[in-house]
Amino acid sequence: MSADVVSVAPEVADLLVTGIGELTTNVSTPDDVCGTIHDAAVLVRAGIVAWTGPAAEVPDAAVETPVLDVDGAAVIPGFVDSHTHLVFGGDRSAEFVARMAGRPYAAGGIRSTVAATRSATDAELRARLRALVAELRAQGTTTFEIKTGYGLTVADEERLARLAREVTEEVTFLGAHVVPEEFQDDPDAYVGLVAGPMLDAVASHCRWIDVFCERGAFTPAQADRVLAAGAARGLGIRVHGNQLGPGEGVRLAVARGAASVDHGTYLDDVDIAALAGSDTVLTLLPGVEFSTRQPYPDARALWDAGVTIALASDCNPGSSFTSSMPLMIALAVREMGLTPDEAVWAATAGGAAALRREDVGVLRPGARADLVVLRAPTRAYLAYRPGVPLIEGVFSGGRGVAGSALSAVRRS
Repeated sequence: MSADVVSVAPEVADLLVTGIGELTTNVSTPDDVCGTIHDAAVLVRAGIVAWTGPAAEVPDAAVETPVLDVDGAAVIPGFVDSHTHLVFGGDRSAEFVARMAGRPYAAGGIRSTVAATRSATDAELRARLRALVAELRAQGTTTFEIKTGYGLTVADEERLARLAREVTEEVTFLGAHVVPEEFQDDPDAYVGLVAGPMLDAVASHCRWIDVFCERGAFTPAQADRVLAAGAARGLGIRVHGNQLGPGEGVRLAVARGAASVDHGTYLDDVDIAALAGSDTVLTLLPGVEFSTRQPYPDARALWDAGVTIALASDCNPGSSFTSSMPLMIALAVREMGLTPDEAVWAATAGGAAALRREDVGVLRPGARADLVVLRAPTRAYLAYRPGVPLIEGVFSGGRGVAGSALSAVRRS
């Protein structure tokens, strides 16, 4: 880093990042999924990528632009975490301890979080939400989705969606998470509530609708009813499927044209073929397998079959209480068979595809200038050095939001 610095990055949306040893653009080629440029620079104008290329070819338009010289570090797009549950009350550490002692994971644990969330105040939920957002940003995430699903009443789902919308435009209505205790004897009545009054209350806050199509949650017929209602209201479709065992979640998602189906722990050849022949992204959530001791999906076979893969954290208090996308990359490489390049792509461009976004997860002209400076010479360090804080700087729309690199921006 240059010694001639001023702390201006948080207020700057024009920026020249230079001295990049390895730039990941995600403008893929047959031989390089990450679209790598070595000895590179990125020019940002008004929060948008204006130019990328060799540092020796920086255009004249960069004159008098604030400069960040990263001194040979690697730069990647900001992570796109397309599956989180960040608005909740309570704690389930005791459940985790019991699971590590041998008790199997079941979806019923969600109900304990529902009870805690219902009893929490807006201020309590907002404080935890903002702390988690700061945590994930510090780890390089610049775009993230948040699901409701821990309220399961009309009023509580509306407030979760409203709170989530304060921090992200990617809000997903997951009223069909599980059937709450008060509807255990009449789950179809609850489905009617979700597809009617509850959807009416949350729709203005949400971009997406989701459903947990799984044993112990919702049947394929119930799930399809919820998705149809959401689609009729103009919401995009997402599905939780094939997490706890084989099922129809993946096929339902593909048939409905879902942007993504998430988990995919148990897939058969028909599921894989359906995904490979569609534009539905399979979002893998390795933090869940890590935290529940379920088997890891074979991402290598899925990638080779032509399935589009995203990686996401599934940050939630029960089955994956982590906000770390670098950890997801390391697990995908070590346990699921992806190469470091494929895992980084899945955690950035793959997540963008799962959100049907073309403006994030990539560093090319016209994209939002979301970029992460690594304290490393190559993106492979994200898997090579697991658990090590490698995030030197995080820029969202060209503005610094986290990391020590923010103080190293200098005037030209």
